[in-house]
Amino acid sequence: MFSTSTALIWLLAFAALFAIPGLLYAHGKQDKLDDFLVARNSQSSTATLLTLLATTMGTWILFGPAQAATWGGIGAISGYALGALAPRLVMIPLGCRIRVLMPEGHTLTEFVLARYGRVMYGFVLLITLFYLFISLSAGLTAIARMVALLAPVPLWLTASIVMGATLLYTLYGGLRVTIFTDRIQMLVILPFLVLLIGFGWHASGGLTPAVQGLQKTAPHLLNPLDINGLKSGLTFFIAVVLTGLFHQGTWQRIFAARDNKVIRNGFILSGVLSFPIIFIMGLFGLAFVGLDLPGDGSVALFSVLLSDVPLWFAIGLLPFGLALIMSSADSTISGLTSIMVVDLRRFLPRLHNQDLLCWSRWLILLLSLPVLFVAAQGYSVLYLFLLADLLCCAAAFPVFFGFYNARYESYNAVLSTLSGLVAGLMIFPLPGAPVTNLLESFLLASLMPVAVSLLLLLLPKGALFDFTLLAQRVRKLEG
Repeated sequence: MFSTSTALIWLLAFAALFAIPGLLYAHGKQDKLDDFLVARNSQSSTATLLTLLATTMGTWILFGPAQAATWGGIGAISGYALGALAPRLVMIPLGCRIRVLMPEGHTLTEFVLARYGRVMYGFVLLITLFYLFISLSAGLTAIARMVALLAPVPLWLTASIVMGATLLYTLYGGLRVTIFTDRIQMLVILPFLVLLIGFGWHASGGLTPAVQGLQKTAPHLLNPLDINGLKSGLTFFIAVVLTGLFHQGTWQRIFAARDNKVIRNGFILSGVLSFPIIFIMGLFGLAFVGLDLPGDGSVALFSVLLSDVPLWFAIGLLPFGLALIMSSADSTISGLTSIMVVDLRRFLPRLHNQDLLCWSRWLILLLSLPVLFVAAQGYSVLYLFLLADLLCCAAAFPVFFGFYNARYESYNAVLSTLSGLVAGLMIFPLPGAPVTNLLESFLLASLMPVAVSLLLLLLPKGALFDFTLLAQRVRKLEG
């Protein structure tokens, strides 16, 4: 559709369009390290809503929901959309709780270390870092593949441009700048989503042709009670809900919110708005199957959309895709920065705060190299995503039960997490194998820790955990 040089010019221009305002906003602001990491108590309901929406809607929404619909139908789409909604609602009580327990906190791993000790902390740290790594790789892979559909641009080149621009303003300005650029990116994302849906409706000829085609070739995809669709939907729901609780970018926004009312408003509205968007994106997958279009189901949305669109719309896909990936990637990078700074402070307590930040920036740059390598291969990272989801599912109950129950001890959390990991991984599909036991593996990983935790609670207990210790164990990052 474009030549390589034309696409690169547009790509560089739009990447600069998003990066430069962030740099200008950050210029001259010398935030304390604490503000750089969490922008504590500074964000309104509107800012929280927009940044959460921007964080949620990465480039994966152009690929994942539609691809899931091609083999799971309405059930898979519903599970996907509900899975995006539910974590926002669950985070409200958890967020309000952690602000009480750790008013000067920064990360979820910080809570886990103070509550459970080093072993459980090691589990959660590795799980969180693996999930964030896969999330960043998947987003860059998605934008690189999208650009490749429009022009013959090498995947590594697109990924490098996007990663470079995002790193530039995120590492320079911190969370406050990330939230600011999220608002700019949403000014592109929301109007273009409306245009995309309108062009998709026109390209597919409305609902009738797709529905008629599905009734002839794949009627089970239209049946909300189809057993395979329900299993797919439940799998996506469990995976997306429990994994979403471990995204450090979300915890940063908990601490950044002005008060608990802001948390409630921002998280409820962002969840409610994300549901229809993801559901509609999934419908492109049904249209792809119903219209019997050629190509791979992983690019179902583009197979429907790009059959007949004007040049200006094709060009507009570039800033739209960039806004999607940069709004989610900057949150991931900012989240990784906060984890690294807090943990480096623990291992190197005498290091000055600016040196801590400098070290964390170099570590992020080093980490970006394997991320770019994975993105340049164009692999489907769905398997790794599912594996990261499984790990999060095993740790979810042990981590968050300790938010409330003072009788829950460190060894209980560790053994419960291990039981979930072992049970889930035993039947988790191997790479390339059929995914017949995927739901069962997620159910075991999620529910086994619950059962083990409750059984261990029957044993005689020592002293109750003193929750006031959590606030005392947080290391303040001043200056």
